[in-house]
Formats: sequence, structure tokens, C-alpha cells
Amino acid sequence: METDHLVHQLARGAGRATRLRPPLVRTLTWLFIALPYVVMVVLVMRLRPDLSGKLSDVSYIIEQLAALTTAVTAGFAAFASTIPGYDRRTVLLPLVPFLVWVGSLGAGCLRSWIVMGPDGLSLHPDWLCFPAIVIVGLVPAIALVIMLRRGAPLAPHVTSVLASLAAAGLGDFGLRFFHPQDASFMVLIWQMGTVLLLMLLASQCGRLLFNWRRLLRRAGGAG
Repeated sequence: METDHLVHQLARGAGRATRLRPPLVRTLTWLFIALPYVVMVVLVMRLRPDLSGKLSDVSYIIEQLAALTTAVTAGFAAFASTIPGYDRRTVLLPLVPFLVWVGSLGAGCLRSWIVMGPDGLSLHPDWLCFPAIVIVGLVPAIALVIMLRRGAPLAPHVTSVLASLAAAGLGDFGLRFFHPQDASFMVLIWQMGTVLLLMLLASQCGRLLFNWRRLLRRAGGAG
């Protein structure tokens, strides 16, 4: 009944309502805002000195493409989740690229273990990961939240998790252009761990960020 109530409320305040653009268009708009910022941060931090060599590394390319695809599909799914009556299967769009992303890191861990034994899975502190991913993903996250709040996030926890995955995925994508850490186990624990931690934190803030009843009251007051 929540959807029916939302439709009724929207109909009551429809005088100044403007139809949201399709999720694909909004995703492209978000990328138009987010990608230049990511590029700027990467350039400020300076490209990793071995980047030219990494661009011929198939594992690195797969990881980067999987991270970027995860971010884009998660952003699309987040925008779709703010449309009443959306296809619930849309939220699964990021699943395949995310599994490819994690799987590529897992395969790298296995190769390291075969070649180096237990030393290939050694874990060392990498305190740059969390703040770097947050910094690279900050503006994409803010832009995404602002854009998503214009919709009707009936499932705020789902929307917030998808939004955090999109921003964190983009943050990790940018991070790998200037952070030289390549040991698959380290990347899996620290970088993927940061992405999962941000998703967990965002899930707890879902109703705070995307309380559609509050957004409706604000829209009604503005009308």
C-alpha cells in the first residue's frame, strides 16, 4: 500500500511536478559530473609510474573494467529504484560485474599462492585505501545522493547500498590509477574491504538520506 499512498500524494501535488528523466539518462548525467572529478583527483595524486606497463596487464584491465561496470550498473539500478513500480530485478544488474571483479581478485590470490606459497598471501597494513577511495568517490557520492533524492526511494536501504556501491566502485577505479598496490590479496582485503564497509555504512543511513515521506512533505510545502 505504500506505493499507492505515494502515487496519491504525488497526484495531489502534481501541479509543479516534473517527470524524471529515464534512469539511463540520469546515469549518464551522473557520470558526466563524476568522471571529470575522478580524473582531476588522479592527476593531482599523479599517475602511478608503472601505469604504461599495467595497461598491458590483462588482470589489471579486467579488474578496472569490472570496477567501472559495477559502478555504472549500480548507479543505474539506484536511479531505477527511485521510480515507483520499477522492475525489482534491476537491482541485480551490478551483481555480474561485481562477481567478475571479486573473482578476478580471487584468481590473482590463487596465482600468488601457487607461485609464492603462503608468502603470496601475506597481509600488510595499507592505510591509504580507505581515505583514498572515500576522497575519489566523494563528489560522485554527493552528486548521486542529490539526484536520487529527486525520486521516490521507497526502499531507502536498497537505494543507499546501490548508491554507495556506485560511488565506491568509481572511487576504487580511480584509486588503481595512482596507488601502486597490486598484490591481489592486499587489494581484495583492503580495497574490496573498503567498498564493502562503505556499503554497510550506507545501508544504515538509508532512511536518513532517502526518507521519501519527508521528501514528499518538503515537496508539498514547496508547492
